[in-house]
Amino acid sequence: MTEKPQGEQPGDDSAAEEAVLKAAEEAVSGAGADELAAAKREAGERTADLQRLQAEYQNYRKRVERDRATVREIAVSNIVESLIPVLDDIGRAREHGEVTGGFKSVAESLETVVAKLGLQQFGKEGEPFDPTIHEALMHSYSSDVTEDTCVQILQPGYRIGERIIRPAMVAVAEPQPGTQTTGEPDGDKADGSSDS
Repeated sequence: MTEKPQGEQPGDDSAAEEAVLKAAEEAVSGAGADELAAAKREAGERTADLQRLQAEYQNYRKRVERDRATVREIAVSNIVESLIPVLDDIGRAREHGEVTGGFKSVAESLETVVAKLGLQQFGKEGEPFDPTIHEALMHSYSSDVTEDTCVQILQPGYRIGERIIRPAMVAVAEPQPGTQTTGEPDGDKADGSSDS
C-alpha cells in the first residue's frame, strides 16, 4: 500500500477549500453588486420622492401666500368701497368751500388712511377717454379735441392697484365729424400705400 504523505493531503484539501472560498466570494460579490445597485436605485427613488415633496410644499406655500394676498386685497377693497360715498361727499364739500376747521383735518386724515390702503383716485379733465376706466354719461362734439376726450369729470374713479373699484363718470367730447374725416383719408392713404 502506498500511503500519501501527510503534507499532501492537507494541501489537496486546502486547494479545494480555496476553490470553494473563491466561488463563495464571487457569489457574494455578485450578490453584493446586485444589492448595491438595488440600494442605489432605492436611494435615487427616495431622493426623487423627497424632491417632489419639497416642490409640492413650495408650490403650496406660494399658493397660500398668493391666496392670503388676494383675500387681503378683497377685504381692503370692500372696506374702502364702502367709504367711497364719504369721499364723494368730502369732494363736493371741498368744491363748495365747506371743508374747514376740524372737518378739514378729519377729511384729510380719512384721505390719508385710504391712500395708505392703496386707494387711488383717477379721472382728470382733458385726458383721452378710455372705456375700461371711464363711464361716459354725457356726449358732445368739439372742434378743440382731436380724439375722444374727457371734458368734464362728474364723479372721480377709484382703483386699488390695477383693480378698478369704480370707473370715473365723465362727459366725453368727440372731434367734429367734418374735421376728423378730412384728416383720416390721408392717414388711410398713407397706410394703404405702405401696404402696396
